[in-house]
Amino acid sequence: MKTITAAEFDRKFDDGEDVSEYFDWANARRVNWEHELVELELPKEELAELDAEVARLGTSRERLVTKWVRERLQGKFAAE
Repeated sequence: MKTITAAEFDRKFDDGEDVSEYFDWANARRVNWEHELVELELPKEELAELDAEVARLGTSRERLVTKWVRERLQGKFAAE
């Protein structure tokens, strides 16, 4: 792994250069990345609407619901 100063790193990053060689990928981890499985019951009509939106966006149920929950929570805290 190469080392450089923070100023050099910032310049390279801001210029769009690949800075991945300056990371220690062997010790990389995601902070707060624990998940818990949640069940969600929906009426068939709402599930059909959800699936239609999933198909329109080309994503999955899980990703779309996760995105909507995140947006809702961020909006709630932004208003406070």
